[in-house]
Amino acid sequence: VGSTVYITNISSNKEQRYTIVGTAETNILEGKISNQSPIAKSLLGSKVGDIVQVEAPVGIVEYKIKKITI
Repeated sequence: VGSTVYITNISSNKEQRYTIVGTAETNILEGKISNQSPIAKSLLGSKVGDIVQVEAPVGIVEYKIKKITI
């Protein structure tokens, strides 16, 4: 919690940045996602270069982790 993660959607090549925060601090407009969200759960414990899979309403989405800052 507190880390900022830079990821790329493998299928769309779209880059995204998220800061993982506690539930009370969540603000998607600022890129702050809850540590309880599906994407945060898949990112926690991962490292740069890892490919993570996230269950989304559209199905499984794969992201590659580009950078992590603490």
